[in-house]
Amino acid sequence: METPDLIERLLDVIENSIAPVTADGVARGNKLFGAAILRKSDLSVVVAETNNEIENPLWHGEMHAIKRFFELPAAERPDVKDCLFLATHEPCSLCLSGITWSGFDNFYYLFSHADSRDSFAIPYDIQILKAVYAVPEPETGLVSANRDLYNRQNQFWTSHSLQQLIAGLDRAHKELLLARVDDLTALYRDLSATYQKSKGGKGIPLA
Repeated sequence: METPDLIERLLDVIENSIAPVTADGVARGNKLFGAAILRKSDLSVVVAETNNEIENPLWHGEMHAIKRFFELPAAERPDVKDCLFLATHEPCSLCLSGITWSGFDNFYYLFSHADSRDSFAIPYDIQILKAVYAVPEPETGLVSANRDLYNRQNQFWTSHSLQQLIAGLDRAHKELLLARVDDLTALYRDLSATYQKSKGGKGIPLA
């Protein structure tokens, strides 16, 4: 499948499969992060899930999707190497580990860590990666501000930013897909506003 068609399909999944369950989750007090696992062969959705931290603080959108995926009967569950992993937001350190330990060799995401912090008022992804994993330089005791927070391509998987993929397309495809990203951004800002109004009362440790 050509890159523009792949991106369009993944945006479809976010809009039609992930966002509806996320809206329900946010209404119950959960964050707005969601994920889906698709078959590489035809890009059909195997599972689509959302954050469920009010039940368990480990049930981030990606982790909850992985949980649901491995609860499927083995006969109905494709091999992880035959799957594409899609996250609405760039995975945090917990979810990066979950994707890795589960054996997925890829993931795609729409919104970056910086978007989560700046547009959706959830700063913990960057804070935790810096506080826990970014070892200071011995000579200075400081962490370089330009250092990546994780290896985006490594022996386990390759990550793909949908917005960066769109930026590399021709003008016609870029304009069409950026319009869709704008619509999804507006949708997720509305979800974020709903979450921000009610956060703090559902027992989520890092609300």
